Amino acid sequence: MERKKLLVIGNGMAGMACVDAILQQGPHFDITVLSEEPYYNYNRILLSSVLQGEKLVDDIYINTKEWYDANGIDLHLGAKAVDINAPLHQVVTEKGDIFHYDKLLIATGSDPFIPPIEGVKKKGVFAFRNINDVNAMTSHCEEAPGRAVVIGGGLLGLEAAYGLIKNNMQVTVVHLGNRLMERQLDEIGGLFLKREIEKMGIEVLLQKSTTRIMGKDRIESVQFKDGSIVEANMVVVACGIKPNIELAKKAGLKVNRGIEVNDHMETSDPDIFAVGECVEHRGMVYGLVAPLYEQGKVLASTIVGLKELTYEGTTLATKLKVMGIELFSAGDFLAEDPSMEVVAYEDHAFGVYKKLVVHNNRLIGSILIGDSRDSGRFLKLIRDEERLGDKRQNLLFETPPAVAGSPEDVMSLPDDETICGCIGVTKGQIVCAVKENNLKSLAGVKKCTKASTGCGTCAGTVEDIMRAVNGGELEEVADVLCECVPFPQEKLRNIVQTQKLKSVQEILDVYGNGVGCQVCKPALSYVIDEVWCGEHTEDRSARFINDRVHANIQKDGTFSVIPRMRGGLTNPNELRKIADVADKYKVKLVKVTGSQRLDLLGVKKADLPKIWDELGMPCGHAYTKAVRMVKSCVGAEFCRYGTQNSMQVGVDLEKELEGLYTPGKLKMGVVGCPRNCAEATVKDIGLIGIEGGWQVVIGGAAGKVVRAADILVTVSTTEEAFEAAKLFFQYYRENGKYGERTYDFVERLGLEKVRRETILANKEIQDAILNRLEKSKANTVDPWVVEAKRPATSMQFDEFVLPKDGAALLNNFPV
Repeated sequence: MERKKLLVIGNGMAGMACVDAILQQGPHFDITVLSEEPYYNYNRILLSSVLQGEKLVDDIYINTKEWYDANGIDLHLGAKAVDINAPLHQVVTEKGDIFHYDKLLIATGSDPFIPPIEGVKKKGVFAFRNINDVNAMTSHCEEAPGRAVVIGGGLLGLEAAYGLIKNNMQVTVVHLGNRLMERQLDEIGGLFLKREIEKMGIEVLLQKSTTRIMGKDRIESVQFKDGSIVEANMVVVACGIKPNIELAKKAGLKVNRGIEVNDHMETSDPDIFAVGECVEHRGMVYGLVAPLYEQGKVLASTIVGLKELTYEGTTLATKLKVMGIELFSAGDFLAEDPSMEVVAYEDHAFGVYKKLVVHNNRLIGSILIGDSRDSGRFLKLIRDEERLGDKRQNLLFETPPAVAGSPEDVMSLPDDETICGCIGVTKGQIVCAVKENNLKSLAGVKKCTKASTGCGTCAGTVEDIMRAVNGGELEEVADVLCECVPFPQEKLRNIVQTQKLKSVQEILDVYGNGVGCQVCKPALSYVIDEVWCGEHTEDRSARFINDRVHANIQKDGTFSVIPRMRGGLTNPNELRKIADVADKYKVKLVKVTGSQRLDLLGVKKADLPKIWDELGMPCGHAYTKAVRMVKSCVGAEFCRYGTQNSMQVGVDLEKELEGLYTPGKLKMGVVGCPRNCAEATVKDIGLIGIEGGWQVVIGGAAGKVVRAADILVTVSTTEEAFEAAKLFFQYYRENGKYGERTYDFVERLGLEKVRRETILANKEIQDAILNRLEKSKANTVDPWVVEAKRPATSMQFDEFVLPKDGAALLNNFPV
């Protein structure tokens, strides 16, 4: 039998999820897809991650070219449909191409709503809806850094604001309502979220009606109805969406706000179907992903002639991350009826707000901010309209032990329960994937189903399902330090502390093979140094050659000497000494480094102590895993854009932390304004000067890995900025794995955990962290000063001759 032609207009999440569901019903159609955008189907939820620089476009594809090819789908990229001739069963594209169909699926989604604001069409005004918008916004940030005004305090607006902050823009969010995200939060929740967002350095203005975007050749400011003005050179409009129904109108379909469909997802034309944000069902238009995927499954059943399923609407529930903050809301959370009861909890220190609404002994609504672990339990109670009974006593805080068949048991959830709302993956799909592929890790489930590849908040539930299916714990990759001493670093740290071990050899003798290697010995040496705050005798044999001679070995066997220049500052006297030393010891090359220092290259080993002594400058620690430097811009002292004295702050910060060892090399930056001339946003720790204070950022990188730093906190004073930086610094020293840079460390632990255990920890914990740092700092010595006069061993600076394959030998030169 000849297969019918199914033509799909739209290549977005809802349309392709529906196509996938149709394919699962069997080979009923030859499928053609018209995509207005020149991209494969991508996850719009992750556009903010692309704007932030955390992901590339390729990283957010849901369906790649291989998927279309494997399923025989004829995909036309950049093919915008402009007309539907329903009587002739034809669709015409902007280029004039004509496509015939037997069945037509309209999945045109929605368009951004642009309010009639004077000047809204000026250059520098952006929507935030697709990849092209993101690319345009990113380019503008690079070319014209400054202040951006985001109009709209809903999910899209807040995600845009977060992405702009990551692009070194100052950001003001203006919102017409009296609270942020009013569709998902009550007044308390909205104000709670506002405070959390303001901690990131984002200004929030509520009850502001934008009337005019001012400027001639470029945007200069934004004016509001009350006459107030905010200076800005960029505007992002995120005022909501409207269903894209223009083609449906041309086809003669029945439309209201959206394309009207019945419970089988049929339109007023028997050969035309519709799904997604362009659809109106029982008077409701949905903008969240989960309802759209439910619609797609029903439509797939209908279009193949089964009509087994019906769509009866969705209990609105939102679970997502807003600017890294977990948020969940469902049901009637406003509790406007006096007969409704509210159970609530707030803790601003930990960033947690929980609210439950109970009516007639049933849970009818919920809001969770900062901790959404119980969202699945609450949503099930709301949907099932279950009477609470004895559960009322521990409803908010305690999750009773899971018993097979109980609501708390993930396996009691129906197979069609959506677990991953970002991608639309159900519990049944996860169970099948785990069984069929013998999956034992979250990474395996991600690869097979894409579950938890969006915002990641469902990861815990996915792992619970895996444990239930596999009958136990998940497969864990052994995280031991080394085969020589087969324990995780965290366990070894505890051993060193409790057993009072103060040498590498003691650890190897008692808990290892007694010998060690170039992998474990330097790591153990670091652990001992960190635990005992420098109050131990260092075993030089456990260190790499660089650490033993305090210089960086080069491929020809000579060394590199980099003296410390705090904050990137120097003076004529230091420069003369460097020039004199370079001449006297025939230094091959003097180079300015990217860290605002001078590097003397080609130094003989025997000359190292003499050069240190004659320079009379501090050791720059450019050879080891330690504090390298603080890079600074000229700041308010000289620059007309500077808001803070970045040079002096950079010098002071470097003095506070120099000489301390860290799990991986640690670079810092201090800039006097968000123009970021000293690249603080790609440093391990950065201080960014803003009007009235500082942003403290962590986990940035600009080497083999490029990563924009996360905002740890925004503070008013330099003292507060130093305290936040030092809390993170010592926390990283104590919890980072040896060799792990801060960007991997922050991603491994998660920003919220880092915040909770540093800047949001109670004062007693903070004081203890800072005391340990102070103790370690007090025990630091400058190795150039000490060992220039008194070498650690008699042969410390003796020359050696490398064989012809010396470069290869240097790769194994630690012991």
